Amino acid sequence: MTVPRWVIHLPTTLTSPEGAIILATALRDSLDHVSAIDFGETTLSEEDRQFLRTRVWCDARIDGAGRCRRRDGHDGPCRSR
Repeated sequence: MTVPRWVIHLPTTLTSPEGAIILATALRDSLDHVSAIDFGETTLSEEDRQFLRTRVWCDARIDGAGRCRRRDGHDGPCRSR
């Protein structure tokens, strides 16, 4: 039996996806040491269309270096930092 994971929905007063991505990046960079948070699974949605989510980061596994921290759909190779 798999133990369920919990998701924290964090509403903001931001009005653009770019602003939300900047905030998500700042939160990831400042709280990256907290192992209980899986920033690779971060998604964005409009307040009234929460069922339509957009992934923020690529999050592909990189051999020996963790996960890719570049934007989802990026060009070129993945990188961890």
